[in-house]
Formats: sequence, C-alpha cells, structure tokens
Amino acid sequence: MARLTKAQREWRPGMPKRRRSVRVMFASVILLMEAFVTFFATLVLFGLRGRELGAGLVLGGGFGLMAVFIVACAVVSKPWGRGLGWILQIVLIALGFLEPMMFFVGVIVALTWWYALRTGAKLDRENVERDRAQAEWERQHPEQEK
Repeated sequence: MARLTKAQREWRPGMPKRRRSVRVMFASVILLMEAFVTFFATLVLFGLRGRELGAGLVLGGGFGLMAVFIVACAVVSKPWGRGLGWILQIVLIALGFLEPMMFFVGVIVALTWWYALRTGAKLDRENVERDRAQAEWERQHPEQEK
C-alpha cells in the first residue's frame, strides 16, 4: 500500500480543504511550458548547429536545462523558487545568442512568467479576503449553516 502524506494522515471528515496558491499553480504551468519550449529549442539547435557546437553538448545542455525547468516546478512555492524561475527566464533569453529567434521567444515567455506571478498574487489576495469575509458571515449567522 502506498505511504500516506502528512496531510492525508491528519485529515478528518468535515475538515475544510486548504486552498492552494493560484500564483504557485500559474507559475508551475508556465515553467512546465518552458520545459517544452526548451525541448523544441534543443531540437532546433541540434538540427541547425549540432555539428558546429557538438551534438552531445547541444543535447546534454538542452535536456539538462529542461530538467531544471521541471525541478523548478516543484520548488516554485518557496521564495527562492521564484528567484530560480527568474534566473531561468534570463537563461532562456540568453539562448538567443545560439539561435536568434530565442531572444523573441524568451522575452515573450518571460512576460508570461511575470504576468502569471502578478495575477496569481492578486488572485491569492482576493481569495484570502473572500475566505475572511465568508468566515465572518458564518460567525454572524450560525443558524444558517449547513
């Protein structure tokens, strides 16, 4: 049988479900998308400049960078994880020195990353306020609960 997580072991019927951070979910989706972008950029670099740069270097570097993007998805909930995400944005833009089209792609994806963090934080603040207002209303109207 699979081992239960701490949250699963501590759960009891009727316990409210903890709300997940929208910013973390948005950022994880963007980082995963960037892993796919890195995969396809690796294939492009391999096809266009594989002999010049060395096939092992292009494939190893590209797949290594792709792995870092996937790992960043797991740590984006930590404060330093968002910093790692920004560093990865710079690395993706810097790939433009190997393939000039990556300057354009990297900037577009970095803008998407910025928008995801900004909008996710805004939605998280709104959710906290909504939860606070709901708890206040339930405290003032105990007779109308389920």
